[in-house]
Amino acid sequence: MVKVTINKSILELIEGDITEQETDAIVNAANSSLLGGGGVDGAIHRAGGTKILEECRKLGGCPTGEARITTGGNLKAKYVIHTVGPVYSGGKKREAELLANAYKNSLSLASQFKLKRVAFPSISTGAYGYPLDDAATVALKTAINYLKTHTDVELVRFVLFGQKAYQAYDRALQELVK
Repeated sequence: MVKVTINKSILELIEGDITEQETDAIVNAANSSLLGGGGVDGAIHRAGGTKILEECRKLGGCPTGEARITTGGNLKAKYVIHTVGPVYSGGKKREAELLANAYKNSLSLASQFKLKRVAFPSISTGAYGYPLDDAATVALKTAINYLKTHTDVELVRFVLFGQKAYQAYDRALQELVK
């Protein structure tokens, strides 16, 4: 586990399972339909139960880079913030901007709902093919910039699946907080 203090908040990296986090909200790397899918999305829907899907149906989807919030259902987290990261296609289609927006809009929703502790997966790095090292830099830079100006979110935890993802985020964080 790696922990750094940004302003009055903590940013941490852990390797683990996002569905097990006891934070106020976990972030779901969703697809634009919000109706469940593979990877993190499927795991969250399975662990959280049907209540999440029922609320997602009422939301009518979510455009890339935006975020929506639902109950946490059966999860330890009270809420799920669903965000849609970009499908990576070479980096020429505003992917970095869209990925940054996914993180920033998720954090804005957390602030709006007065949530203090938020856990993120690595968005867009699975089936959407975003290169892990690049995605880690965008994710961490966005979270750090947000925490510098918003003290209401006290903890941002990146829950990374596997050593490869954890190491990529650790390297990116070391570069950013030199």
